[in-house]
Amino acid sequence: MRWDGQRLDADDGTTLPGMPSVRGLLRSVEVPEFPGQTFHEVLARSALNAVPADSAMPFRHTVNPYRGCSHACTYCLVGDTLVLMADGRQKPLADLRVGDRIVGTEKRDTYRHYVTTEVIAHWSTVKTAYLITLGDGTELVASGDHRFLSGRGWKHVTGAMCGPAQRPHLTTNDTLLGFGRSAEPVTVCPDYRRGYLTGMIRGDANLKVYRYARPGRRHGDQHRFRLALADVEGLDRTREYLADRRLPTGVKTVGVRGGLREHLRFVHEVDPAIRRKCGVEGIAVESDADLRVVSIEPLGLDLPMFDITTGTGDFIANGVISHNCYARGSHQWLEMDSGRDFDTQIVVKTNLVEVLRRELGRRSWKREHVALGTNTDPYQRAEGRYRLMPGVIGALADSGTPFSILTKGTLLRRDVPLLAAAARDVPVGLGVSMALWDEELHAALEPGVPSPRARLDLVRTLTDASLPCGVFLAPVLPGLTDGRAELDAAIGAIAAAGATGVTVVPLHLRPGAREWFTAWLGREHPKLLPRYRQLYGRGAYVPAEYRRWLADRVAPLLAAHGLDRQAGGEARGVDAGIPGDDEAAFPAGSLPERREDPAAGLPAAAPSAVRPMTEVPEQLSLM
Repeated sequence: MRWDGQRLDADDGTTLPGMPSVRGLLRSVEVPEFPGQTFHEVLARSALNAVPADSAMPFRHTVNPYRGCSHACTYCLVGDTLVLMADGRQKPLADLRVGDRIVGTEKRDTYRHYVTTEVIAHWSTVKTAYLITLGDGTELVASGDHRFLSGRGWKHVTGAMCGPAQRPHLTTNDTLLGFGRSAEPVTVCPDYRRGYLTGMIRGDANLKVYRYARPGRRHGDQHRFRLALADVEGLDRTREYLADRRLPTGVKTVGVRGGLREHLRFVHEVDPAIRRKCGVEGIAVESDADLRVVSIEPLGLDLPMFDITTGTGDFIANGVISHNCYARGSHQWLEMDSGRDFDTQIVVKTNLVEVLRRELGRRSWKREHVALGTNTDPYQRAEGRYRLMPGVIGALADSGTPFSILTKGTLLRRDVPLLAAAARDVPVGLGVSMALWDEELHAALEPGVPSPRARLDLVRTLTDASLPCGVFLAPVLPGLTDGRAELDAAIGAIAAAGATGVTVVPLHLRPGAREWFTAWLGREHPKLLPRYRQLYGRGAYVPAEYRRWLADRVAPLLAAHGLDRQAGGEARGVDAGIPGDDEAAFPAGSLPERREDPAAGLPAAAPSAVRPMTEVPEQLSLM
């Protein structure tokens, strides 16, 4: 269900304090048993979400009873999108903080001008990504619901000309507004330091010996340095660069022409310490940059994305004007084990069961596998209050639809009798994720999430009820939880709990999460920072060498505890459960088994353990 494109309004047509105007909002409530959380109860228009056709996930549909956001433009851009700061620098969107001064725009009479504004809120989650390419080579990775300012007004990345998805959206006939592609940040090197000092010592970039006549003296004093500055950063940088004592000779001059685009390109390329003339305050929004939309391509991936709230309602992203999300300043996301744990603002689809039954009852529904918990945990704390899952389980079972549930919430234990009854009618898969066996690490990285032992008790409860349950030992943290003793203890405990299968997944460190985790690692385990830089220096995934090393360590442990030959592994001739982007599969029991459907002549579910896990559900990534 896509909430981003809808409006939520109160019944009387007014907007609730702190909430955007979205049709379907019943009320926003705060209750004593959930301190610090607000539940926004809404009416859903649909329940089944379609998974992108080119996704490697072994299911085509999902259901999410809860969502953590309800804005018109949510989680807009990837974390490395460069945002123009008030001092002329650019900073990755993921690195922004509340209170940062950035550049927005405002309309004055008939013209729009750049102005300074402030970041009021900042948060993130995961969204389906699209790549927008402009004529000057600018690239933007955004969600389909994000909006950019074009010559014909604000437009979403994706949309339709008619039907329910109708809305203004980008096409190759549009041109975006802004200054466009700029230069990469400067790399400080000896040549840069020499050139910088030349400009600092003499404003005319001329390094010579100067003689100044002084009254009462026979000859003038010689001066090479005249740093009468009030800019502390410039003085500090000069002092640092002078330490290498290698000053340049000769004369060089620089002239910048070409308007704002070339002005900012020069600023970003040389990164001057004196920023007084680097800002763009008051300059009109006009440019000769080629900002035609050349292409809009779905990447077929769900990526971590970030959004902010600003005082002007917009900001400058990779050189073009980008709409921001009108979220409350208090809207924050905790990105820990699954990339998103217990959210403070939770949208609850109160009529989900009714809508789901209607959709499952359509003649066109082919009873394909439906997955729950791959995006948000259906058994998070809100489920204790709203009890949506019993109705969801009943609707799926009654319609003959196979389903799977992935959770780290022990509240699932409440619905074991319902699941056991459903499993007699349709194939059911159950998965429990367990990232950290060490209790101290769990407390530091997974606050508010049931402990590993509590989740193993859940596994035991499920298997005692003759239900399948696969365990994702994910993610394994290099240098922290990949030791032989730690892995042996975790895999042994999983086997003792009766799990039908296990898959080991090393840490995926994606943008945004990377910054949070690196900061934590620097505080708690600074000696590991060099190793993580080596492992994740080229991207979010560990290199193949580490995966092979971890596989060699895990394989004998799986064999020792009887988990080396899970269902489907023998057919492929491989040891199931070992880590690897191409080899690792969903553990046996986590996906519904195939059953032939005599009535439809179709398989009721995809095979469970033979599908390689080339993509990782959001809940399995620490960040």
